[in-house]
Amino acid sequence: MIHTVPETGSTNADLAAALRAGEAVAEGAWLVADRQTAGRGRLGRAWFDGHGNFMGSTVVRPHDRDPPPATLALLAGVALYEVVVPLVANPSGLSLKWPNDLMLAGAKLAGILLEREGDAVVVGIGVNLAAAPDLPDRRTVALSSYGPAPDRDAFALSLATSFDRELERWRAFGLDSLVRRWESAAHPRGTQLNVHPPGEKPIIGAFGGLTGDGMLRLLLAGGEERVIHAGDVMLANEES
Repeated sequence: MIHTVPETGSTNADLAAALRAGEAVAEGAWLVADRQTAGRGRLGRAWFDGHGNFMGSTVVRPHDRDPPPATLALLAGVALYEVVVPLVANPSGLSLKWPNDLMLAGAKLAGILLEREGDAVVVGIGVNLAAAPDLPDRRTVALSSYGPAPDRDAFALSLATSFDRELERWRAFGLDSLVRRWESAAHPRGTQLNVHPPGEKPIIGAFGGLTGDGMLRLLLAGGEERVIHAGDVMLANEES
């Protein structure tokens, strides 16, 4: 259930518009673009439109008994991690960063964007398969830097399959298992982070894992712990 288009503004925006129009967008269906002219990341950032990269979105319709919809970012991260691990020669350099990034050798390889639309959540994922953007504030990387760029269509199929599997686990087993698996794929505890919560000055601390509901535990220099519910997070060595 993967529909590919040669060009669009944003796969997230297209699926959101379809939902608003009352179209029957099924879970498990993906919209993938060869090119995006108005792709978006978190906090309104433009999303890079490199030819040969993966740019796609899907829809989840949370049920009343499901975990909180915001934790779909963790789900997507684990699904993405599982697909990328076999594609890198040194998987130890691959790690998840809260709330929505996949890192390779300390540089950003992929990002995830969740957007609510009525009773559904649009999940957008962008992965630097063939090329990485040159950003002013952080280092980026593409899988092509470590070998031949993966075929985009084969990657899309693998990701859709992995996402479906993780969605079933999310519903069947709840957050405990997901949080543990996300943490096992994350950078080590104690990793220094720069966190910029909304409306606050940046905070420097150490990664202390996640809370049971998937929030970031930041260990401050004085020994206290701060739970981060939202914000921009960067590794201490991520900045360019």
